[in-house]
Amino acid sequence: MRKATLLAGLVAGFSTFAINSAQAVEIEYWQYVFDTRVKAMDELIAAFQKANPDITVKQVTFPYADYQTRVIAANLSGKGPDVMQLFYGWLDKFVAGKLVQPLPTDTFPHEAIEKDFFPIVSAMKRGEDYYGLPTAVRSLALFYNKKLFTEAGLDANNPPKTLDEFVAAGEKIAKHDGSGNLTVAGSTLDMGGQDHQWWREVLIRQFGGEPYTDNDQKVAYNSEPGIQALKFYTSLQLEKKIGQAGFMDEGQAAFRGGKAGMTIDGTFRLGSFRTIKDFEWGVTELPANAQGVRSNYASYFANAISAKTTGEELEASKKFLAYISSPEAMDIWLKTVGELPARRTAALTEANLADPVFAPFLKGLEYAHTTLFLDEAGQRQTAIDMTNRVLLEGQSVEDSIAQAATDEQALIDAAKP
Repeated sequence: MRKATLLAGLVAGFSTFAINSAQAVEIEYWQYVFDTRVKAMDELIAAFQKANPDITVKQVTFPYADYQTRVIAANLSGKGPDVMQLFYGWLDKFVAGKLVQPLPTDTFPHEAIEKDFFPIVSAMKRGEDYYGLPTAVRSLALFYNKKLFTEAGLDANNPPKTLDEFVAAGEKIAKHDGSGNLTVAGSTLDMGGQDHQWWREVLIRQFGGEPYTDNDQKVAYNSEPGIQALKFYTSLQLEKKIGQAGFMDEGQAAFRGGKAGMTIDGTFRLGSFRTIKDFEWGVTELPANAQGVRSNYASYFANAISAKTTGEELEASKKFLAYISSPEAMDIWLKTVGELPARRTAALTEANLADPVFAPFLKGLEYAHTTLFLDEAGQRQTAIDMTNRVLLEGQSVEDSIAQAATDEQALIDAAKP
């Protein structure tokens, strides 16, 4: 009897296990490698799986440079992620390549998206469909090294508020050896980082122009304001000598190493900069021009559902996407990565607005612009090449910006849907 009872128990246990296993669904989430982002997603996945024990989420990561290629290759082979991260500027490429599907409106009604999220979420909409939602949004700010400010005789609690003050501070901080080589940058110069956004969406507007027209599909910076903005930027190396393209390879590396007094970067650096020991830094809004005009650039990575995902994997993916775009997930992301919540109510709390680090970025969102890239990587490269022609080859600003405008317009025209 005991053996029969034990056997019956084992069979019943096995049956229950088999049923649970049959009901369990595994989905894959893909994103690029960035330590704090991976850490935050691990935490979110653990919380989601605890609340949804019938769903397993496997996180897969790739280096940023390989990420788009891996997603495209996986789609061609019929494999790949169920939920994926993508930069908002990649959306047209991902839609054209049939990599993502429209968000199901039963779970993600449009009126709720437009009510709850910051307006820049519209960059994930094409026609009548939304294709993704962000967990967080990013804006730019000026990071500054308080120790280098003090050593240069500057007030470490009074960072630059205008472009003129920014240049003056950079000149005081910058150091050179006997041969004139830069040893400490007053400010980083890194078009491959965030400086191409600073030039495009901030400086051009502060000099009275606009970078694009026709819903960002016609290049407009081959103009006097665009020329003046590029002259200002390149003068920081050629005339003011406060920075140098390629100094310590990357701007953020120079700042992390205590070799740059200032750097323009996004909220996504907060998590990594906070890990630096014995380094006191501050954050302030991007400098205004002499007339007080400010501008900023806002961006984000969104999460989308793969076009191949159907059935029970689709239902699980909808649940997961709803969770990672929830206020709870945004709070975890803010604490771990430093990026601002994409929902207004989660971002604009009294605590965040009073925070000396978060507040400058939140203020920047109020007047930020979001470039509707059609070929983000290619458009960024035209800005890098444009600057390098001036800094490294001695080409005139006028000729280089004209060439960049022609090259970028060709990229835009080729990428139009």
